[in-house]
This record gives sequence, C-alpha cells and structure tokens, in this order.
Amino acid sequence: MTYDLFERQKNDYIETMAIMFSVPWDYNLYKNWFAVGIYPKGKECDQALYKEMYYQKNQQGFVREEASGSGINHDGSYLDLKATMCPLARAIIKVEDMWDQEKKNLSKFNEILAENRVGPTLLLPYIAGFAHVLHQFIFKAAEDQGNDCSDQGPGAVSLLKYILAFILCYFFIRYCSTQPASSKRGFYKSPEVHTKSGVSRRDLLDDHYERHVRLSPHVLGHSKAHVAKLVSELVRVGRTDVPPESSLGFRGDFVQVGSSYEEHKVGSPDCFDILVPLRTPRGLKLEAGIWADKRGGPPLCMLNTPRKTEWTRRHKAFTDTYMHVHNAQSAYKMSPDLVQRWFYTATQRCLAAVRYPFEQRCSLSLSLSVEQQVLLRMTPRSDYVCCHISMGIRLIPAFPLGDGAFLVATQHAQRGEDLWTVYFPKQEQRLLSSLKCRLPSSSCHLKCLQLLKEVRNLGGETLDQQSGADWGSVLSSYALKTTWLRLLYSTPPEAWEGCNLVDRLDDLIGSLKESLQSRALSHLLLGGDNGLLPESIALPKLVKETVPSNLWAEFSDVTLDMVSARMVYSWNHLPRLIRLGRPQRTSLGRGVHCKFIDAE
Repeated sequence: MTYDLFERQKNDYIETMAIMFSVPWDYNLYKNWFAVGIYPKGKECDQALYKEMYYQKNQQGFVREEASGSGINHDGSYLDLKATMCPLARAIIKVEDMWDQEKKNLSKFNEILAENRVGPTLLLPYIAGFAHVLHQFIFKAAEDQGNDCSDQGPGAVSLLKYILAFILCYFFIRYCSTQPASSKRGFYKSPEVHTKSGVSRRDLLDDHYERHVRLSPHVLGHSKAHVAKLVSELVRVGRTDVPPESSLGFRGDFVQVGSSYEEHKVGSPDCFDILVPLRTPRGLKLEAGIWADKRGGPPLCMLNTPRKTEWTRRHKAFTDTYMHVHNAQSAYKMSPDLVQRWFYTATQRCLAAVRYPFEQRCSLSLSLSVEQQVLLRMTPRSDYVCCHISMGIRLIPAFPLGDGAFLVATQHAQRGEDLWTVYFPKQEQRLLSSLKCRLPSSSCHLKCLQLLKEVRNLGGETLDQQSGADWGSVLSSYALKTTWLRLLYSTPPEAWEGCNLVDRLDDLIGSLKESLQSRALSHLLLGGDNGLLPESIALPKLVKETVPSNLWAEFSDVTLDMVSARMVYSWNHLPRLIRLGRPQRTSLGRGVHCKFIDAE
C-alpha cells in the first residue's frame, strides 16, 4: 500500500498547531500528532512513547517498516520533515510546561497593569524580550537532540517560533486593551494601591464627594425657598404687634441656622433648623445668669425673675404656665419644658391657619419629639417641590440675649434644672462671611468640612449603640465646625487652595487628634483666645466674661481615647470604609428626579 506520508504528516502538524492554541493541553489527544512514526535509531528518545505511537501509526497504515529496519526512505523531503519534527515534539512539550506556569501568573500580572494603568504600548519591549527568550529556548532544544536533528534545516522551527510569539502577543495586547475600563470599574477593589500617593487619594475623595457628599445647588436652593415660604407664613400668623399682657408671643421673624444654611450640609437637604424668637409679656424683665455648675460646653444660663417684683404676684397665671419657683432664692425661673409645650400648641394654631393654601401642593404634619423638639414635616404632593423631597423643619423657640445671641432650651438637662444654652448664629454667620473675602476663590475649605463629616459618618457605621452615641456626641457637627474654623483662622489663606485638599484634611484630622489627646476643645467664641477672631465680632457682656469653655469637658478619657483611635483608623482606611459603607447609595443632589439637575 502506498501513502503520501509527507502530506499526511504536514496536515497533522497544522492541525496540531490549531488545536494547541484553542483548547487545553491533553496528552492523550496530542501524543499521536507529536511523533512522525519513525524511530531515530541510535538517538535518545522516549522509547515507550515511540512504541505506542509507532504501533498506532503502523496499524493505521501511515508507516511501513523496511526489512532492513532502516526506516522508510521514499524521498528526501520526508527525511527533512522527520528530522524537524523529532526535536519539535520534545520542544513543544517543554514549552507547554512553561505555559502552564505562565498562565497562573498572568492574572496577577494583569491586575498590576490595571492598578497602575499601564498601556499596551508600554509592554512592547517586554513582549519582544519574551519572544527572544522563546526563540533561544526552542533553538537550544533543537540543538540538544543530536547530530541527526541538528544538521537539518530550521525552517519549520522558525515558523513555529514566530507563530507562537505572534499569537501570544496578539492575545496579550488584546487583553490589555480592555484594562482602562476595567480599571475604572474596579477602582475600589484595590484602594490601598491608589491611596499610597496624594494624587490617588485626591481622586478617591473627589469621586466620593461627587457621588455621595455634594449637594446639588438646585435641590438645596429649592428646599430652602420652600421652607422659608412656609415658616414666614407661620410666624406672620403668630406675630403679636403689641406685647401680650400675660403670655408669650412670636416676635414675627426667624433665624436660619445650621449646616444647610452655612453650605456644608452633607447627604441630603432634608432637615432645616429655624430659630423662632419669642416676645415676653409687657412689664416682665428676665435676668440671665450663668449656671455655676456647668459640665462643659457653651455656658448654660438661667432665666430668672427679679427677687422682689410685683409682676409675678399680679400675673399668677403666667408664672404657673411658664415658670418654676426656686425656693432657695425665692425667684421664678423660666422652664424650657413648659415653654416648649406652649410653643408646640401655638405652632399648631398657626399651622391650622395657613394649612389650606399649602395642602393642595404638599402635606404638612406637626409633631413633638421625645427630646421636646417641634418638628414640622413637609411632603410634596405634586411638582410644587420639583425634586420631591420630604423635608423636616426643626422649629426652635429662642429668647434674645442681645448682640445677636439667643438662649435656647438645653436638650440633655436633668429634670428641674431649667437651663438654657447660648447660641451665636449672627456671630458665626459673620465669621463665615469674612472667610469668603479672606480665602481664595478656588478655596476647598467647605469641601474639607463636608469630607470630614463624611469620614465621621463612615467611621461610626459599625459601632454598637453606646459607642455610636458617644462617637456622635464627641464628634458633633458643632465640634467639627469649631475645629475647622480654628484651623482656618490659624493658617494662611493661600494654604486652602483647591489643590491642597488632601493636606488640609490631614491637618484637620491631626487637629482633632491633638484635641482629643489633650482632652480639650475650646469654644471658638468663648475659648479665651485673644486675637484669633476679628475685632468686629461682638459678644454679649454676660458671656464675654465667662471662663474659657471646653466642649469635651463632660466626656471621660476612655471615650475620648476611643474616638481618637477610631478617627485615625477611619482616615487611614477610608477607601475600605467607602467601599463597604456606600454600596448602593446615591447622593440626593444627584439621585433625585429633577429635570434641572442635569443642566448643572
């Protein structure tokens, strides 16, 4: 029987190469293709592999052995192919072992490329070096087979080398070309790599700020406008032109306080604080006095009536409704709890008078919280509030103290103490206004405070109930704002350029850490720091002469140490906290349905 052995084995060789790069390695599948069926006598070879493949080939009629045992020699071309395929089969087996090892490292290598944003063009020198090493490896393997194999032409070997190198380079470059998009999607998968330099940490902060922290100016502006319209109608109805005879009344104006009006609110513009100044009856003079046994924080005051006054005896109904008698001093003290109850009832009457024009566009509800705070909830019904945000308005009754300061009810006072806290909304607004003139136009000071609040929020998400309460009390918004303002007035204005965001956040965390370790955070206006604030900031005489106020005086050392360590940990592991703490949340400034937001 006569066969064209050269063509058959050439087809076997081509089929072998095609399968080798498309399916995994299989010894039983390829062993018949990597031998030509002719044993090179006198040379070292795998005897068992040769015999098995030789018998299979012989049974298929691919090989006929001559009687002399010298092998088939139909023409010279077949011997050339035989001599080429012998070392080639052994070399491919060695290359396959190397390729198995490289496949294990390929995924790790590509992760490094994605994390460091290495482009495919930068890998060309390495690919060329790999091809050169592969060339040397195959050439050396061919030379090691002996004289019968080494003196033959290297044509097929060269073809195999370059086909292999070309295919590897092609798939490698194609794989790397998809990494930029994957790198962006997997930015938070390896945050520790991206936070080793200031630039990468800045990218992380900017991205998180835009998606979760920043409020849309359009949404915030609409919310403030609707709140102002509703509150102005309430206080207008409750205003008394003439001081009441024996009751409290609304003065007719209101003061907007809190982060929503100071442009450093985070999360969502869904809560607003409004001070509602009250007017006392005619003839009643209240004397504010500093409470001597204060536990820290802003000074606590008492509103007392003069000891020898006829007014309280003539207006018994007023003293029974709003005051408690102090037996030791024979004086009446204004009770915060009783004032809050009256204020809630008065607000209900005012809301009933203005409810109808608002009910067609939004639903209104009024409640008194456990902490005796009056909360007005406004939920839109239609496109009256285009962003469809349910907003809560805290209405806080306040007594004027003079020079723009107010007295408001203390939230955590014990029963029977009747204490009031001093608020300085006008002074703080003047400070923030002066900062705008002092700092550069591209300043990052507001962004720093917002991100500091976000670090606090992320760091306290996994704490238990008691630790979370201590965490929020120590790192209150007012404490963070105090630290922020102190740093603003103690550093040069040019240090707050937008490019220094990460450095200023480091300074804020460092200032908080130092204050926590020293167990003291001095009040900005009452901290005893002469020369720190502008001279235009005026304070009432009552509080100007008080001792310096420490906002953290009431907290234990254990609590302050816990907060200090947790705050530093949160800042150092911020990428991980961002990835774990914000899986599905979208900033309200970006996530609400409003046709005007996209125009920003």
